[in-house]
Amino acid sequence: MDVLIVGGGVIGLLAASILGREGLSVGVLDKGPCGRESSWAGGGIVSPLYPWRYSSAVTALAHWSQDFYPQLGQQLLAETGVDPEVFVTGLYWLDLEDEAEALAWAAAQRRPLAPVDMAQVHAAVPPLGPGFQRAIYMAGVANVRNPRLTRALREALLRMPNVTLHESCEVRGFVRDGQRVTGVSTVEGELLADRVVLAAGAWSGELLGTLGVELPVEPVKGQMILFKCAEDFLPSMVLAKGRYAIPRRDGHVLVGSTLEHAGFDKTPTEEALESLKASAFELLPGLADAELVGHWAGLRPGSPEGIPFIGPVAGFDGLWLNCGHYRNGLVLAPASCRLLADLMLEREPIIDPAPYTPATRLG
Repeated sequence: MDVLIVGGGVIGLLAASILGREGLSVGVLDKGPCGRESSWAGGGIVSPLYPWRYSSAVTALAHWSQDFYPQLGQQLLAETGVDPEVFVTGLYWLDLEDEAEALAWAAAQRRPLAPVDMAQVHAAVPPLGPGFQRAIYMAGVANVRNPRLTRALREALLRMPNVTLHESCEVRGFVRDGQRVTGVSTVEGELLADRVVLAAGAWSGELLGTLGVELPVEPVKGQMILFKCAEDFLPSMVLAKGRYAIPRRDGHVLVGSTLEHAGFDKTPTEEALESLKASAFELLPGLADAELVGHWAGLRPGSPEGIPFIGPVAGFDGLWLNCGHYRNGLVLAPASCRLLADLMLEREPIIDPAPYTPATRLG
């Protein structure tokens, strides 16, 4: 293989798609079915929850990805028949403590974020609960139906003769020839490649640790709940007090999410369920009469400032990283994977790669 990618979430699948389309032979490995960890568990808002609270490194990736998502969705639907449902609804933030900072950021970044009178908000979002005092709104913010996105990416890769998926194939460590990484060791034996990309989400730190390299990526648990409503119940995404509601086209509404440091435990808890339901009913009282159809947990790959690691690992020729996207893996995936491909193929990168470079951030 030219490239082996460890991790079959949205980052690994999209990186394989981009590199495969460039003619490279690519293998993707995942310890379970592809796309079933944090890529499946998240909400799919195509924006950081509070974009003004992040560094310019996250903003640069987010803006590129937001512009790219509509065509990615159309391309995958045309190729596979699976619609990732990139759904443009806009997003209302309610009663923000740092509203002034948000508006100043939007003015500097030229993003369409503006205050809205609450009467207008209630007219635009009829199920919104009472008691909220202020709102700002950004038009054009989309959400993607992330389980269908990963399914579409997987289907696209299965149609590419130069890409191989190794599912339910856990990677235990790396194969080395001196200081060069030449492949991975798995439960099924060794697989070799010219280059290895570590894109294993919350598990990336543990895997890199087998080489004696400390990668500050740790699991951060998040729990979500899902309701089934009428298709026109919620016309826009809403966010208040750190919790959000996301409408899907068919009437499903996601509400999330918790932030918990609980190691690799993905067990949903009754405490989180009650907390999420309370937030849901405060935001959208009508959800109290809706069917609760799901409650689950996933593990985000927490990293310093939420800035991912993208690029080669110093001292280990052939080893590359694309991991540590924290809460924004789905948002940042298109730009992150395009940047990785640009660096691997020695092309002009879409954005300055310096903020993500492992060489300056590890050790």
